[in-house]
Amino acid sequence: MKTLQTKTFLILFSICILSCNSNKKVERENQPTIYNVEEDDAQMNKAIEKAKQTLDSFDYAFKTNTRVFTFFGLKKKFEENGNVEHIWIGNIQGIENGKYIGVIDNLPEKIKSVKLGDTVQIERKEISDWMYIKKSELHGGYTIRLLRERMTEEERKKFDAESGMKIK
Repeated sequence: MKTLQTKTFLILFSICILSCNSNKKVERENQPTIYNVEEDDAQMNKAIEKAKQTLDSFDYAFKTNTRVFTFFGLKKKFEENGNVEHIWIGNIQGIENGKYIGVIDNLPEKIKSVKLGDTVQIERKEISDWMYIKKSELHGGYTIRLLRERMTEEERKKFDAESGMKIK
């Protein structure tokens, strides 16, 4: 199960690290691809808003965690020196003092205050997406769904095959 979690999470990073600048796609050697989205992207902002409105679904699944759930992740908005990057956080360990605790699972592009493997706290207001996997099916992941929808048919097929997730 750990291998599926790691594989799924790395694939998600390949499409879902959001950064706010004009270059649409940033390829990095031995790192996941970053898809950049403008801050005024109405569809993306709608997806983020939906994630915020439905965060209680994540909380319920996380608190009632059973063996049918194989992965939990939260996307946090980081801001530093005028740079904005939305980064997925994995290995959600719990909630302390109203803040989620998790681990940065990829190398940020512009944000230098966190790095791969850092444990971070996430306040509800900082969350830009949430997801969990239940019986190979993606729940939440509203920004993932939008970015997948924007992919070419070939990219989408590759993503679906590599992720092993079902996205309805």
